[in-house]
Amino acid sequence: MQKQSLANKFPFFYGYIIIFAGTVGVLFSAPGQTIGISVFTDYLIRDLGISRNQLSFTYLIGTLASSIFLTYAGKFYDKYGAKITSVLAGLFLGISLLYLANLPQLVSIFSKTNIDITFTTLILLVIGFFFVRFFGQGTLTMSSKNMVMKWFEKKRGFASAIMGIAISFGFSYSPKIFDDLINNYGWQGAWLFIALLVGVFFTVFALLTFRDDPVQFGLIPDGKEIEISKINKTKFRPIKDFNLSEARKTYNFWIFNLTLALQGLYVTALTFNIVDIFTKAGLSRDDAILIFLPVSIIAVVFQIGGGYLADFIRLKHLLRLQLFGMLLSMVGLSFLSEGLPLYLIILGNGIAGGLFGVLSTVSWPRFYGTKYLGEISGFNMSWIVAGSAIGPYLFTFLFDINQTYFYSGIVMLIICSTLFFLSFKIKNKNIIEN
Repeated sequence: MQKQSLANKFPFFYGYIIIFAGTVGVLFSAPGQTIGISVFTDYLIRDLGISRNQLSFTYLIGTLASSIFLTYAGKFYDKYGAKITSVLAGLFLGISLLYLANLPQLVSIFSKTNIDITFTTLILLVIGFFFVRFFGQGTLTMSSKNMVMKWFEKKRGFASAIMGIAISFGFSYSPKIFDDLINNYGWQGAWLFIALLVGVFFTVFALLTFRDDPVQFGLIPDGKEIEISKINKTKFRPIKDFNLSEARKTYNFWIFNLTLALQGLYVTALTFNIVDIFTKAGLSRDDAILIFLPVSIIAVVFQIGGGYLADFIRLKHLLRLQLFGMLLSMVGLSFLSEGLPLYLIILGNGIAGGLFGVLSTVSWPRFYGTKYLGEISGFNMSWIVAGSAIGPYLFTFLFDINQTYFYSGIVMLIICSTLFFLSFKIKNKNIIEN
């Protein structure tokens, strides 16, 4: 029986509203992303009386812990759908930000006990980082992207590209917005304002606009009204829906999963240490900061192109191009100097970054269907989040041993080259090509 909703009363295909809603969902995860939290780090260090290393360590532990539970968040998504998952994620992300905004007061309360104040502060930070990373970068991002993928099939690449462009520009501007809020209201006031925005405004927005599955409303992906029993024919269609256990037994799953996780690790490590990497190579801080604009421009081009091609070609070709982009960047890192190595980092990160946005959303429904999309994408997200936590520490560890980032680049090159050659063995027997 079809559900009656705004979705099947709209004068045009509601999937386009879903693209907008899903994009808003990912953008509202920014307070739980590294790019959003990093704006507040200096204030946490100053007002909580801890060192940068201590703060970084709590962030690592909180992020790693959150990654462990993301597969369960995916299973929750499969059972209850995008609307309930996103509403709860937004609500609890808001509560988590409210908690972080009041950390000095909480520390003050515990300071009256016999518990070591530094230890207490670090534990409170780990708890806060766990929840903002779990509900922000993890659950809200996953549910918003998955919802869009369910509403499109032939045009999944197109939908992914549109989302990716808006998210790229939105994320790049979010630190400026957060910084302005801090300048006007202080860091605690800024987090309180963002908590209210996410916890109230977004949850209401998600409640009104998020819809899990077009079939429930007598629609099909891409926008035609049909009887629910009819099957949509698309160029690449999985023969059956795989659950996570079945997907993990396939060769393709691990090549795609490890590639996406490697990029999460590498890009976060590079970004986290970018100024130090450049200055150690004889370049300036300005040189380091200025690479982000051209990287973003190249990424948008490859996001659009990759999104368009994803609807017509096999994804293994885009995966190889993504790996090739990472290889270019890693070569540039290993031999960083003015000229060609610098351009290799810019070009490589642009290529890989643009295709990451496409493959991280399109791959799983293409290969394994949408019935268990939550648990599969949640498992992949847990690897990406774990990689993003480990990467900065891996680079720092290798630098401390050798006093150079050359070996960080070489280790990354070895791993990436291995995945590149293994990608030529990809064969998907679960795909029907019409």
